Amino acid sequence: MGSGWMAHKLQTIDEKAGFPYTPSPRKAAPDPAPKLRPPQAMEFVFVVPRTALFPDFYPHGLMRFDERPGPEASCLSAGAFESTLVREGFFVERPWAEHSPAFKQLIPYTIVVCGERVLLTRRTKGGGEARLHDKHSIGIGGHINPIDMETALTRGELRNPLPAGAVREIEEELCVEGRYTLSTVGLINDDSNSVGAVHLGIVHVMRVEGSVEVREKDQLEGRLVTVEELRSLVNSGANVETWSRLLVPHLGELLGAPNRTSIQTHS
Repeated sequence: MGSGWMAHKLQTIDEKAGFPYTPSPRKAAPDPAPKLRPPQAMEFVFVVPRTALFPDFYPHGLMRFDERPGPEASCLSAGAFESTLVREGFFVERPWAEHSPAFKQLIPYTIVVCGERVLLTRRTKGGGEARLHDKHSIGIGGHINPIDMETALTRGELRNPLPAGAVREIEEELCVEGRYTLSTVGLINDDSNSVGAVHLGIVHVMRVEGSVEVREKDQLEGRLVTVEELRSLVNSGANVETWSRLLVPHLGELLGAPNRTSIQTHS
């Protein structure tokens, strides 16, 4: 499979025409053949080969971005990471990607901060994937789709669809009143389970100068909490997403340190 942004065309399946049939007068006519459901649009997601991202080792937990990373495995260069995804990233069918640990699906994972508080969400049974129901999370995000690449190219952002994907996910999930800045601070990885083995989180910090609330309240609950409250929640054994659980111990570091990457400002 080559690198680069791959365009895919969906194919429909035409039902074969049957031969004319006249039932025997001694037999009941057969039930009409069931109608085929129209095919659903296939979702395509952005992936990067695992070996291109991590040629020497498979990290666990948070890897901070630092333009001059030291020898420790907890840091890496943001520029080197972006070069890798631009050079090696491409789109594939999501069902295939979900069963292919040789590739990592890139997921923007945004921590939303208002003042000294962090947005904590809980996915209800009314929306989203069943495996996420009732889980607490400090990350807003989802898969990168071809529309995000189109947006990036329109804005002249090379072939990096991550910023556009992060903003799209924020706008889909949240109502933000006021200005906000969005910075990229690192990666979160967890290969200890089958879901984490095929995903890689790109951690952003979103600082809001105003108010924020969840958009679809029948699918998502949200409230602003302190870092101490989050630590107590994790320590209590509450049902918290794995990536969020891994990030909470580093919140002081992520929220208090100077930004090391470019910042986008929105209003």
